[in-house]
Amino acid sequence: MGDGRFITVEGIEGAGKTTAIDIIRDWVKGQGGDPRLTREPGGTALGEELRDVLLRHREDGMSAEAEVLLMFAARAEHLDRVIRPALAAGRWVICDRFTDASIAYQGMGRRLGIDRVRSLGQWTHPDLAPDLTLWLDLPVTLGLERAAGRSRPDRFESEQSRFFEAVRHGYATIAEQEPARVQRIDASGTPAQVRDGITAVLEARFGG
Repeated sequence: MGDGRFITVEGIEGAGKTTAIDIIRDWVKGQGGDPRLTREPGGTALGEELRDVLLRHREDGMSAEAEVLLMFAARAEHLDRVIRPALAAGRWVICDRFTDASIAYQGMGRRLGIDRVRSLGQWTHPDLAPDLTLWLDLPVTLGLERAAGRSRPDRFESEQSRFFEAVRHGYATIAEQEPARVQRIDASGTPAQVRDGITAVLEARFGG
C-alpha cells in the first residue's frame, strides 16, 4: 500500500458516515496501510473555525453564495495542509465529505446549480479527484429519524425534509454522471449489511 489513495464518504444526515469511515479505516489497516482520517468542513485549524461559522445557527442567516465560498475556502486550506501532503507521502486519506457535498448541498439543496458549484471544484483542485467515493444512500425520512437521536441539530440538520430530498437527488445525479468513481451503498440496511457492502466495494476496487 505504498501509493496513496483518496477515499471520500458522502450522504445526508443520519446516513452513518462515521461508522462507514471506521469500517474503511479498519480495512486499510488490515491491508498494512496507515490511513489519515479527516473531515470537511474542517481538518485544519482554519477549517475548524470555518466549520463553526457554517454550522452555527445565525439569527441573520447566511446567503447561499457566502456558504459555498466558505466551504471552498476551508477546502483549499484542507487540500494544502492535509490532503495533498498525506497523499504525497503515500498515505491513504479517508475524508468525511468533499466537493460532492458542496455540489449536493449548495448546488441542489441551496439551488445554486450543480455546474456552478462544480466549477469551483475544478478551480480549487483541477488535478485531484477522489479515487473512490462511497455514497451512503437512504430515504430522507429514515436519515432524519436517525439524526434526531443525536445532539442538538446544527444549522444544516435543522433544514426541512424537502431540502434533504434535493440533496439526495444531487448525490444521485453525481453517481449517475460518475459511476466509476461513486459507488452507492444502501445505508438503510443492518449494520452488518452496510459493512459487507462497503467491504465488497473496497475489495473489488483495491483488493489484491
